[in-house]
Amino acid sequence: MVFMQGFLDEQFNQLEELQDESSPNFVEEVVDLFFKDSSRLLTNIEQAIDKYPQDFYRLDSLVHQFKGSGSSIGALRVKNECSVFKAHCNDRSLEGCRRSFQKIKREHATLKQKLESYFQLLRQVGPREYAVCSRK
Repeated sequence: MVFMQGFLDEQFNQLEELQDESSPNFVEEVVDLFFKDSSRLLTNIEQAIDKYPQDFYRLDSLVHQFKGSGSSIGALRVKNECSVFKAHCNDRSLEGCRRSFQKIKREHATLKQKLESYFQLLRQVGPREYAVCSRK
């Protein structure tokens, strides 16, 4: 589902493989932590973009944290757009950072919506069917 659309990479599948009967909601809990942490980071990035003069080192650092957090759950599109943002930081292009940040926010929101739907479907299937490989 979300794999085929390029939203997630193999890291998400590896998280699913860690899920078992002793922790049937492991992946959902990890993803929830990602969205809580990433929401805070998005706010910090937005504040850093709006601050004058721009501190491109701080922006790069914040986006680096965001990219790492996204990588931990396999958020491929988010991770890729963070790389674009970091390139704009290196070029000291505030306009590029602003455009890239809007894309990051869109990718983040879309991923959240898709994963919420995915976990809702898993809950409907029931506890015995946890950790189904999402690539099948």
